[in-house]
Amino acid sequence: MNVRRLVLFVPLVVVVGLGAFLYQRLDDDPYARDSALLSRPFPEFSLSTLSDPQARLDASLLKGQVSLVNVWGEWCPTCKHEMPQLLDLAERGVHMVGVDYKDTRAKGRQFLEEFGNPFSVNLFDPDGTLGFDLGVYGAPETFLVDAEGVIRYHHTGYIRPEDVRDVILPTLERIAEPATEAASTPDEEASS
Repeated sequence: MNVRRLVLFVPLVVVVGLGAFLYQRLDDDPYARDSALLSRPFPEFSLSTLSDPQARLDASLLKGQVSLVNVWGEWCPTCKHEMPQLLDLAERGVHMVGVDYKDTRAKGRQFLEEFGNPFSVNLFDPDGTLGFDLGVYGAPETFLVDAEGVIRYHHTGYIRPEDVRDVILPTLERIAEPATEAASTPDEEASS
């Protein structure tokens, strides 16, 4: 076989190889990506709240109790679909912090009036600064943060009812256990 014929097969080999690679990637879940921030402290921030432009909150907001941080926006149709799950979690006593991402105050407030407000506080992130620090590339995205302010779980995309049952609630219970055990240990020692 001469070199000219061999050169003709190179594009075929490249196309077949690329096709095989892409076919293999079809089974990958585009939402199943881990955050680079897992097991790291929640990024520092200083943001106003959606309801009060003068209020300034920082990452200390996420210390002392397990929290669910949900990045949402009025412009996000999927955020509307996950709101019943977030309202359910709030009814179960889950401490939730919202991050109104790349939005306006008026539209964010209107969204919460229309779909409900499960959040104890809503941070206002109109420029996406906190979202950028979190590695957010869209909304909704959810982070579970332990009582020390460390990110323990990241969920990209819509939280479905089965995600609440199978992932969110068990993870919240698991990350709350060390805080509960640590809190009960000094009392047990004092009674001994």
